[in-house]
Amino acid sequence: MSSNRTSRRAALLSCTAAVTGALLLSGCGSDSGDDSDSGGGKEKAAATTRQITDAQGRKVKVPGDPKKVVTLSEPTTDAALALGVEPVGVTAGRGQKGVSTYLADKATKAEVVATVAEADMEKLAALQPDLILLDETTGAKKTVDKLQEIAPTVVTAKLNEDWKKSFTDTADALNKKADAEKWLTDFGTQVADVKKQLGANAGKSVSVIRWQDGAPSVVGKGDGVVASTLQALGTTRPEDQQGASTGHSEPVSLEKLDTIDGDWLFFGTLGDKADGEKAYAEAQKVTNFSKLKAEKNKHVVVIQGSAWNSAGGPLSAQVVLDDLKGALAK
Repeated sequence: MSSNRTSRRAALLSCTAAVTGALLLSGCGSDSGDDSDSGGGKEKAAATTRQITDAQGRKVKVPGDPKKVVTLSEPTTDAALALGVEPVGVTAGRGQKGVSTYLADKATKAEVVATVAEADMEKLAALQPDLILLDETTGAKKTVDKLQEIAPTVVTAKLNEDWKKSFTDTADALNKKADAEKWLTDFGTQVADVKKQLGANAGKSVSVIRWQDGAPSVVGKGDGVVASTLQALGTTRPEDQQGASTGHSEPVSLEKLDTIDGDWLFFGTLGDKADGEKAYAEAQKVTNFSKLKAEKNKHVVVIQGSAWNSAGGPLSAQVVLDDLKGALAK
């Protein structure tokens, strides 16, 4: 009889311990801010979420370690790839059908689900993302509420935001802010090294244009990747390329071709360098192009236009710096 009582008591204690343990585990799960009572799987997911405040002041709970990210703007796609995160869904590059050509080798599996103007909600939802990133350089900003119904959605930057802040805020949403800060420190060191190597090109004027439909447009004004890198190197810009931009690009009539001249002219299109070479051959046939100082001195540099013409990010900044170093450094 004593043996039976002992067995029953041991079983009761074991059950009580199990229930108490379950309650303790349940209490730990609720600390994450998820008050739902939906089972162990959701409690585990909730325990790995973080709350951040995005560029629009929205408080968003994001995964601590997102696995299926969709990036709906050029800067967020660029930033994610720079941090080693390949999105499952991306935006097409400006004026391109696929991801920007300068990012193509890093985004081999990503599906294009948006353009700069808008996102394809059906394609996006089919990917079942756990995090959506965008900024105000894209028309998708108008659909944030609808995007939020698909997955946690973070607007990482306002329009015309400093690209470095945009990068670190995107990194924060990915829980990789320290990696972004290290990247920027390394980039700053590179810029300083290139500046020391400019020699006779120190302080020279640098023009940056995109050739499209038989005429040039000024690009890279304001505080973006191109302008900030040129400024950091101590170079100047032609008068009409100074100050803020009235848009992503500013068309220049062929009658005012002389306004794009400089000691150096960096020349591209919306596509890759091969497209730029074709456009340059076309430009050389235009009246007065041969009279430009940069053309006479063989200081026209054909560039990877998709990087120089994008809305900007760390990888585009690296391309810009590498092109400037290749042309201007001793």
